[in-house]
Amino acid sequence: MDIRFLGGAGEVGRSAIVVNDALLLDFGMLTANPPQFPVETPDPEAIVVSHGHLDHVGAVPALLSGDARPSIHWTPPTYELTLTLARDTLKLHGGSFHCPFTETDVKRVTQVSETHGYRESFEAAGHEVTFFNAGHIPGSAHVLVDDGETRLLYTGDFHTDDQRLVSGTTARPDADIVVCESTYSDVEHEDRAVVEERFAESVETTLWEGGTVVVPAFAIGRTQEMLLVCEAHDVPCYVDGMGKSVTRMLRQYPEFVRDADALQRAISSARFVTGRDGQRKRITDQKAAIITTSGMLSGGPAMTYIPEIRANPTNKIAMTGYQVEGTPGRDLLETGSAEIDGRMMPVSARVEQYDFSAHADRDGILEFLESYRDSEVLINHGDRCEAFAEELRGEGFDSSAPELGDVVTVSG
Repeated sequence: MDIRFLGGAGEVGRSAIVVNDALLLDFGMLTANPPQFPVETPDPEAIVVSHGHLDHVGAVPALLSGDARPSIHWTPPTYELTLTLARDTLKLHGGSFHCPFTETDVKRVTQVSETHGYRESFEAAGHEVTFFNAGHIPGSAHVLVDDGETRLLYTGDFHTDDQRLVSGTTARPDADIVVCESTYSDVEHEDRAVVEERFAESVETTLWEGGTVVVPAFAIGRTQEMLLVCEAHDVPCYVDGMGKSVTRMLRQYPEFVRDADALQRAISSARFVTGRDGQRKRITDQKAAIITTSGMLSGGPAMTYIPEIRANPTNKIAMTGYQVEGTPGRDLLETGSAEIDGRMMPVSARVEQYDFSAHADRDGILEFLESYRDSEVLINHGDRCEAFAEELRGEGFDSSAPELGDVVTVSG
C-alpha cells in the first residue's frame, strides 16, 4: 500500500492523503490569510471524508471542477456539514480570498455523494472501507481502508473521553498501519466536569452581577456542546451564527449524537437569534449567555456583540476553543485588545479561556495507540509530529512523522 501525504503532515490544516493513487482521504483547507490548500490537487477514483470540519473537507468541491466525477463517501452529518461549510466559503469569496470552487461544483457534490453509517463496510476505488465512531463531532469517523493485502486505519480527529454531544471512541479495529492525529500530543486536558463547573459558575456570577457573557464558539460541535452545558447548569442562553443551522440539522440525525433527548431539551430552552430589527443590540442588555460564531472572533455575529459589551468590566467574554496565532481571539487573550471593524479596540470586559477540546490529549492518544503496538504508526495533524513520533519510538513503537509530499509504502 502506498500512502501519499498532500497536506496535514507536520501541520494542523488542509488534511489530504492519497492511498494507492486511487483513494483520497480528506481534502481540507488551512484557514490562514490567505488560506492554504493541499500541495497538489489529485485525480482520485473515489474520496472518503472523515468528518465535517474545514481543515478536512474545506476544498472537497474543488475536486469536481474538471470533468472527473469521483464518488464521495461520508456519514450523513459529514455530508450536510460539508455543504454548509462550502456555501459559507463561497460567501467569503472576494478580496484577498480566492475560492477554489464554484457554486456549480458544490451542486455536483450532491450528485456524487454516498452516505454510510458506522461499521457498514463499502467499496471505494477497489478498497473495502469501514467507518467507526471517532468521538470528535457528530458523524466523525475513523476510516479503515483494506486493499486486500494491507489494512490502514486513518484516525481522523478523535476523542477518547465522552463529551455531552458525542461519546468518546471505543473502536480499535485491527490495522497494519495507523495514520494518527496528534493535535494535543503534549497537552493534558483538565477533567471535563471540572471545566464545565468552573464555566457555569463564572457565567452565573456575571449574570447575577448584571452583566452579559459572550461565548464565542465554533459552529460545528462546540456551539451544540455549549448549549448542552448551559442547559445542564440552568444557564439562560441565546444562540447566534452558523451554529443555529448546524444545530437544527443535527436534530435529523439522533443516532449520531450521544443523547438526542438532551439535545432537544437544550434547543427548546435556548433562544435562537433571528438578527432582525436591532435584536442583537437588545440582547446585550438581557443578562444572558450568548453562544455565537466565530469561535476565534474572525467574523460572524460575535463581532456585533463584542463592541456592545467591551467597555463594561462587569461583562465577560468566555472563549471555548483554541485560538490560532494571528486571530483576533488570540490577540484578545494576549493583549486585552482585539481588531474590531478594522481597528484595534481595548476590551474592559473580563476575558476567560476554557478548554472544551474535542480532541484526545496526550494520555488519550497514548491509550488509543496502545492497541497498535504491533502496527506501523505515522504521526500527522499536529505542530510537533516529529517530536511525538520520536517519543513513541522511545516507548517501543514503530513510529515516524511523514513530511508534505512523502510517500510511505507498507506491506501487510
